[in-house]
Amino acid sequence: MIKVGIENLNEHLDLFKGKRVGLITNPTGIDQHFNSTIDILKKQTNLVSLFSPEHGVRGNIQAGVKLDPYVDEKTGCMVYSLYGETRRPTEQMMDEIDLLCFDIQDVGARFYTFLYTMTYAMEACQMYQKQMVVFDRPNPLGGFEVEGNLLNLDYRSFVGYYETPQRYGLTIGEFARFVNDHYQIGCDLTVIPMTGYKRGQHYDELGLPFIAPSPNIPTSDSIYAYLATCIFEGTNLSEGRGTTKPFQYVGAPWLDAEKTVTVLNELQLPGVKFRAHYFTPMFSKNKDLLCAGIELHVSDKKAFKPVSTGIHMLYAIKDQAGFEYLMPPRTTQKPFINLLLGDGFFTTFDISKEALLEKIKQDSDTFKQQKERYHLYEV
Repeated sequence: MIKVGIENLNEHLDLFKGKRVGLITNPTGIDQHFNSTIDILKKQTNLVSLFSPEHGVRGNIQAGVKLDPYVDEKTGCMVYSLYGETRRPTEQMMDEIDLLCFDIQDVGARFYTFLYTMTYAMEACQMYQKQMVVFDRPNPLGGFEVEGNLLNLDYRSFVGYYETPQRYGLTIGEFARFVNDHYQIGCDLTVIPMTGYKRGQHYDELGLPFIAPSPNIPTSDSIYAYLATCIFEGTNLSEGRGTTKPFQYVGAPWLDAEKTVTVLNELQLPGVKFRAHYFTPMFSKNKDLLCAGIELHVSDKKAFKPVSTGIHMLYAIKDQAGFEYLMPPRTTQKPFINLLLGDGFFTTFDISKEALLEKIKQDSDTFKQQKERYHLYEV
């Protein structure tokens, strides 16, 4: 029977003796009886501070909303935001603690901001000589498959900071080990591992309760679509925010959905089918406008290649509608789609779809070899 990292706390309590403890978490930080990591650490350690990633420690903040420091009513702990002007814990914040914990369910995607909340905290722990503890959790996409192009460091941002592919095939604890060593952060890191977990198991095979890691990832199914369609956040299309199926719908008022769906289905991509769907977002892009869209139906999660699927969708829409409809007006900043893709090849027309798919294959193979030394779990 699988036990996630926080459920193995009792075997590691010596780490916490005499320490003032801080915690970065959100509603996914629970055990299998729905006890929160906040409450568990409050009872068994000297928990003094909470640190909030995007969406807040209680998950009640929409994407992009910034928070000021406040007192958590339930615990009396001070809550400091790590999503806003301050994304790394400051010296003042770190002076209050001796050990900083991290317990958040990751989704296995390079552009998910919680990864960098964790690694920025690791940098702060190294800088201020504090200990870092990561309670490990499963990679919901199996922790085995790797897919995507390696990020070009010229396009570093809070949606992609390291030379990893979009689907990196590591648990959150393994990712911390990789970054700490490969990028020489050198913090005093302890990963409290899971027990009973086998690499390659997808989340819906584990028997664990699924808690939405952020407001627009409501189900485990939406994670698979997210890996494919998050890149559309950098376009004029709605990526389904403000609907009942965020990231499973992509569309715009001007899209010829029927034609695009026909093109995509003719490709016979593994593990996925497409259908035309009409939707009206209640907020975010194309708010209150009827969008002609594409709905993804993932029929075989283990065969599905989300990153490549997203690239096929992107080029099919560009070919159907034209670049000027697809992309927002250029600014002096790097286009957001380049930050999501981790390179500038799409907006500069430097690469064809076929060449990009070949790059994805080669980069995936490269990273798959790099990551193996950081594995904590076997297949």
